[in-house]
Amino acid sequence: MLLREQLSSRGSTADDTADHQTYLPFQIMEDLMDKLNVLNYDEEFLKDLKMRPLNKHYFALQTNTGEQFFMFTSLSAWLIRKAGCKFEQPQEYDDPNSTIASILDATREFGILVDFPPNKLKQGCGKHAVYILNSLADKALEQLKFVWHKPKPPPELDEDSSVVEDDSELLLERIEEDMAAEDSEDDEDNLLNIDDLQNIPNISKVVIDVQKPEEILESNTNTEEWRLELEHVLPLLKVTIKTDARDWRSHLEQMKHHRGGMEETLSSAKSQLEKLERDIGGTMDKIQSREKFLNSQLENLLNQHRSMQDELAKVTEHYKEVSGGVTERQRLLIRITDELELVKQEMDERGSTMTDGSPLVNIKKAIAKIKSDIAEMDVRIGVLDHTILQARLKDKNMLNSQISA
Repeated sequence: MLLREQLSSRGSTADDTADHQTYLPFQIMEDLMDKLNVLNYDEEFLKDLKMRPLNKHYFALQTNTGEQFFMFTSLSAWLIRKAGCKFEQPQEYDDPNSTIASILDATREFGILVDFPPNKLKQGCGKHAVYILNSLADKALEQLKFVWHKPKPPPELDEDSSVVEDDSELLLERIEEDMAAEDSEDDEDNLLNIDDLQNIPNISKVVIDVQKPEEILESNTNTEEWRLELEHVLPLLKVTIKTDARDWRSHLEQMKHHRGGMEETLSSAKSQLEKLERDIGGTMDKIQSREKFLNSQLENLLNQHRSMQDELAKVTEHYKEVSGGVTERQRLLIRITDELELVKQEMDERGSTMTDGSPLVNIKKAIAKIKSDIAEMDVRIGVLDHTILQARLKDKNMLNSQISA
């Protein structure tokens, strides 16, 4: 404790602020658990998704990144729906970037300030995740019109009525009080009332005579018998007080014992801790001086590195633009190549038909056949003409013969 106090006294206000920022997520996480219990997340969220209950520091510490991220997205989606906005339940195999972007868009619609990059939520834990969940829980409580009230302490009871006596705890004071009460009751039973004494005549003289012995009283009890009787009764007179772990006296003794041990240990370890503090202080000073030296030496290189990174980003962007044009031109080239192949195929077919002589031979054969058919038809026509002429001459002769007759 002394070392911690000395180190904290040497720190600055910035260190106190850093410590506060470090422990702030734990405090917000505890408030978030209270709000989730008010929203009845045990029945409406955990049972539907069949998940285990969250502990009070679940999102403040990193344990299992995949499980915490899925729990964060699922709980955020449930809170968004509780706040009155439609939101689909995310799945394990969804794209994390799109899921985070959807959650942040819904968060901004509620008017919640988001001033950090989305990749801070990929781990599913930390102060940014706790901040988003706590803000969404507030919006869900506003949707339910829930209002926090100041706590009302229970009415204070009197000490006599609030303290319940434990019969199993045997205290020496209680035994003494009971014994004193019994003795007083016996004495009251044996004593006469003052009014009764006044009614008895000459009672004062009798009492005075009894109270004033004429000679010194001497005990006639045997000493040995009295000791034997005392030894016989002594075990029965012992009072056994059972120690209870709940008794504040035992706790006080333990605290005194532990405090003495701590003081003894601290006295022996104080010198070593002071030496350790001096060593740590010297080492921290050396580290700070070396850090400043390295920063001064590497400042030019860091500036060059930043400029090179900017140039690389510009070249990468230009490459993406050019690569997009090249892809489009490649597609155009493939289409033109296909059309050229079709044209070449048609030209090859036409060239093969032009150099082939079989159609000309077929034409000549057809002409020759047509000529033979024409000659045959001419012969048939001549025969028919001759037959018709003979028939006419025959008819003419028959007519002449009839006329002459």
